[in-house]
Amino acid sequence: MKQEKIDRINELARKAKADGLTVEEEAERDALRLEYKEAILSSLRDHLEHTWIVDEKGNKRKLQHKGEKAQ
Repeated sequence: MKQEKIDRINELARKAKADGLTVEEEAERDALRLEYKEAILSSLRDHLEHTWIVDEKGNKRKLQHKGEKAQ
């Protein structure tokens, strides 16, 4: 997510605390927040996809999804 959009989220948050938001601004804020949340979750998923577990014997294995059986 670009910094301009993050700055806009912060700007809308400040305005909401100070003066309140119009219906259009609330819709914009909600859309930007959703986009930000999806960007964070995507980054986290990517990070976890490239995570390896090393046991005490030095064996490496990929991190498993919850509910998956080890191979």
